[in-house]
Amino acid sequence: MNTDFIKGVVVPMITPIDKDELIDEAAIRSQVDYVIDGGVSGILLFGSNGEFYVVEEDEMERGLKIVVDQAAGRVPVYFGIGAISTKKCIRLAKMAVANGAASVSVLQPMFLKPTETELFEHFKTIAEAVPDTPMLLYNNPGRVGYTMSGNLVERLAHEVKNIVGMKDTSGDITQTSEFIRRNRDVDFKVFGGKDTLLYASMCHGAVGGVCTAANFMPELITDVYNKYVAGDLQGSLEAQFKLNPVRLSMDGASFPVAAKDMANLRGRNIGVPYTPNLATPEGPVLDKIKAEIGWEPETMFAEGIKKTIRWYLDHEDWMKNVTSGDYQKYYEDMYHTK
Repeated sequence: MNTDFIKGVVVPMITPIDKDELIDEAAIRSQVDYVIDGGVSGILLFGSNGEFYVVEEDEMERGLKIVVDQAAGRVPVYFGIGAISTKKCIRLAKMAVANGAASVSVLQPMFLKPTETELFEHFKTIAEAVPDTPMLLYNNPGRVGYTMSGNLVERLAHEVKNIVGMKDTSGDITQTSEFIRRNRDVDFKVFGGKDTLLYASMCHGAVGGVCTAANFMPELITDVYNKYVAGDLQGSLEAQFKLNPVRLSMDGASFPVAAKDMANLRGRNIGVPYTPNLATPEGPVLDKIKAEIGWEPETMFAEGIKKTIRWYLDHEDWMKNVTSGDYQKYYEDMYHTK
């Protein structure tokens, strides 16, 4: 089983939606190109930042098909699975593989607090349902309420052939390091899950990171990785220090709203989060984000649309000349373009 592609900066892509909370195809295709052009090594769909917990299964399938098509083999597409029941996780894993996902990433069940035996059987059963597909564990104790233990991860890494790595979002660098140390003998690949600790995670042997900032500053977060693997450790650390204030400014906003706030401020036109979340309102939290990101549009989108419409209404003669073909005739006569 080839796992060489499991490395670098993988973006946990945000999910652009329209007013009906359906995936905006044009926007998600644009986002795919944006992050690939920004240097990411992979795209993770329907992770925490992708708001998996509110996306219907048919929309997940549609979104996956669109992204796989747009990525067109330029980078691998990972599919995030965060369902509680083993049965639903299996269904999603099989769907993802059938639609071109290179790997699946499975979160430990939320709301429940399973025993080690239950968790082992849960992950093992899902992996065995897609035996030819690399599967990653996703440890997110902050959202789930408990962490995967080192013993559990070691057993899964050594006993289930296609559980080949994990994303650790604990923020505990000792725990991340232990996941790496205890499973080096089977080439178990660990991604850091905290943007602010990408450099530190790689110092302990991580193969890269699954990084929120790649949604809106892909060049900066990939700079941390690229300089590190090139041996420019000081340059990598400086890139990390440049990123961290921006990333930390997001902590005051609602999760995962801040990632969409950032993307919109950077001109990505990602839209709003799924309800019940709302875009961050004007105020101290958004002001801090704007201050750290160092940029905001001179005219916000809603106001810009109003001004654009007003300009056209105030220049009806110009519009008539354009729509009537008079301007086209002028250029043909002037420049002999026929």
